[in-house]
Amino acid sequence: MDEKKIDIKVDEDVAVGMYSNLAVVRHSPEDFVFDFAFLFPDGPVGKLLGRIILSPAHAKRFLGALASNVQRYEAEHGVIDPGSAPPAVGFIQ
Repeated sequence: MDEKKIDIKVDEDVAVGMYSNLAVVRHSPEDFVFDFAFLFPDGPVGKLLGRIILSPAHAKRFLGALASNVQRYEAEHGVIDPGSAPPAVGFIQ
């Protein structure tokens, strides 16, 4: 299979990314819907950050890509504990 080069333009605010601590996945016969949100620590309030809608075939390819990346991550950094908290961010005084 020939690999084609694809140039993807990205705005700076998108390239910086967003932190999500909640993801909800739903599906219908036609598509999968991935909602990414941030729940605020001081109460049951959150904000939807983004929604990605994929075809079933693309969702399955995404699943394979994610599984492959998790395997490579664990081979390099150790097994991920799903119950652990994200690493703390420090401040320099």
